[in-house]
Amino acid sequence: MKLESYIVADNIISPLGFTSSENFEQLKQKKTGVQRLETSELSSEPVCAALVDTQKLNSEFQKITANNIEKKDFTRLEKMVLLSIHDCLKQNSNIDITSKKTLIIFSTTKGNIDLLDPKQASEFDKKRVYLWETAKIIAQHFNNPNKPLIVSNACISGVLAIILGKRLLETNQYDTIIVSGVDILTHFVVSGFQSFKAISNEVAKPYDAKRDGISLGEGCGTIVMSSVIRHPSSDIIVSGGASSNDANHISGPSRTGDGLFLAIDKTLKESNVKASEVSYISGHGTATLYNDDMESLAITDAHLENVPMNSLKSYFGHTLGAAGIIESIIGIHSMLENTLIGTFNFNELGVTKPINIIKNTESANINNCLKTAAGFGGCNAAVFFQKVQNN
Repeated sequence: MKLESYIVADNIISPLGFTSSENFEQLKQKKTGVQRLETSELSSEPVCAALVDTQKLNSEFQKITANNIEKKDFTRLEKMVLLSIHDCLKQNSNIDITSKKTLIIFSTTKGNIDLLDPKQASEFDKKRVYLWETAKIIAQHFNNPNKPLIVSNACISGVLAIILGKRLLETNQYDTIIVSGVDILTHFVVSGFQSFKAISNEVAKPYDAKRDGISLGEGCGTIVMSSVIRHPSSDIIVSGGASSNDANHISGPSRTGDGLFLAIDKTLKESNVKASEVSYISGHGTATLYNDDMESLAITDAHLENVPMNSLKSYFGHTLGAAGIIESIIGIHSMLENTLIGTFNFNELGVTKPINIIKNTESANINNCLKTAAGFGGCNAAVFFQKVQNN
């Protein structure tokens, strides 16, 4: 018998809130976390970005360290992950993070990238810049006995981590998987995207005729999946997922969308779902010219052009290794509340193929959600979530 991958808890930490419900409420009100920063440590020129409030982060973190949890020095990124996982553990008392059957998967593209700054590096062991060291510290903090796994595959990292978690649950080696994705913004990260001339001077406009680049963001998302634990109030499963690589360019996606189409097609087949049965698509939608065009081609080739679709990157910014997880969580909450979130800053469709971009938030019967992702190096991924129909 196939073991199901149930979603049993989730959390989002972003500029819009420190819980998933807080974030979803802000999205329903069409509030964005992306702000234009005239002066900042991120850039010598004005830049639009979504930044987590450091003062609030420290304040919230102090609350959990005061609760008989050993105090240590943690980086800003590590505090986000620890807070996010801690909130998930509060939601479902059946999650035993100290069990040998529980595994942590850590998704990030840059990790403690701020420690490249000599001012920051002097406060921590130089090994903290290594992803494996960060993951080890997180696992040790929660007394998890297993060596954590790291997924760092450009901007599909979050979606790929969820797919990996599902596959590991099916082996029965573990019965609970905690997938946590996080990335932060620094001058190093921002300047890298500026060198590609990929950053917009305004809040990003996904799929729009006037889109001119991304808005960057930072945040953390955590999803807990289990084959034995159920959610206290609802059942949603990860029913399929796949990845591909079109090997097109170091930073540009395939112009044809073939790679993403392949990932979508395999995902729907694994989920035993027809294109006509898909309720909603949470797109990658970076608001760059090539990405959004490529997505429109892949979606059309998969016969999904009429399915309601949005991008959340004009709300959160592009959160890199956290994006796939944060956006999957919003997709899950859209299913739970039967609410489609409108795409912030979208006005006029401007992609090659006509796709059904959600402009205004609306109610709908959402039984499932397809999440797509694409990244540097030609990588693509898709994952599918479904409501369990209890008879």
